[in-house]
Amino acid sequence: MALLHPFTSLLLLLAVPLARAADQSPMLPGSSPAVPPLPLLQALQVRAPGSQGWQAGPESRQPLHYMLNLYRRAADHEGRPRYGRSLGTNTVRLVQASSHGGPPWAGRWYMQPLTYRLEGKSEAELLLRATVVYLPSLPLARGRLLCALELAATSEAPGVLLSPAARPRHGWAEADVTPYLVLGNSSAGSLALRHICVRAGRAGGHDTPVAPSHPFLLLYLNDTQAGLAPPVTEPHRHRRDTGTLVHDLPGYLREQGGEKSDCSLRSFPVSFAQLGWDHWIIAPHRYNPRYCKGACPRLLRYDYHAPNHAVVQSFVHQLVDANVPRPSCVPYRYSPISVLMIERDGGILYKEYENMIAESCTCR
Repeated sequence: MALLHPFTSLLLLLAVPLARAADQSPMLPGSSPAVPPLPLLQALQVRAPGSQGWQAGPESRQPLHYMLNLYRRAADHEGRPRYGRSLGTNTVRLVQASSHGGPPWAGRWYMQPLTYRLEGKSEAELLLRATVVYLPSLPLARGRLLCALELAATSEAPGVLLSPAARPRHGWAEADVTPYLVLGNSSAGSLALRHICVRAGRAGGHDTPVAPSHPFLLLYLNDTQAGLAPPVTEPHRHRRDTGTLVHDLPGYLREQGGEKSDCSLRSFPVSFAQLGWDHWIIAPHRYNPRYCKGACPRLLRYDYHAPNHAVVQSFVHQLVDANVPRPSCVPYRYSPISVLMIERDGGILYKEYENMIAESCTCR
């Protein structure tokens, strides 16, 4: 069956980097193992850093911890989006700030100008919401450090003190800056803020506070190209063709004592570490797209969700002309997968890719 050939090729391609490791053959700088022809891996390869030795810097630790918590609220350990998740979108990009100006400390006061570069957003990404995440309060040996954010003043408008949109989560607060991006207040593809803090409490002789972590910008985006096109559905004809499905094919075959050679859903895990991508794919650790394999049963009932054409084709094969092939075992339903990755510029991206995991099989 022609549908099985890509998975045979995939097994061979996955064996290539393992064979190289066994031979201890050096890999050229910037090269990467062969990428299996799976849509998700091909989509991720476009975002892969150019160097195998690329790593996130120390300044990424707190933002990465924040995004890991966001990921765990939105998806399980296999990357399947959780039901009832409240992100309201399929893409969240974390943009880190670049600091400029002189020494930030002046006595009790800390003031650091920050700029967030907004280049690199795809035309398919529609901005829904933007917030700046920061720590409003930090403990010190003698007192606390209290912080706030201010939209930098321009020649057209004065500075604006930003208020948290909600109570802090795990110490973090979010200030909504959507109006300043949507209305074009950001200049030259950037957003300029000032991070202002003051030491509250007793002054200590040698109590020099460490500079607080830079706030980071979160862009909540709707990516209209975040996955494969949805599966083609059969046009509405008759109630029995399009009604609620009673069984999926693998479940029905188990109930009927079907053989292992019958059409069913098969596991096919791919490890990101095996591909050499675990230094920038943060979660999940592996991807199991699964696939459908096996012979279609001779009797195709309507509750297998096989189309009428497959039913007719099966009868023609059995009763009229054996040269007409039997229906093929293919995926019927798919589910999305969520991926958390570090981008080339040091930003962190949460993205949901649609139709990437086969959930059930049918015969067509």
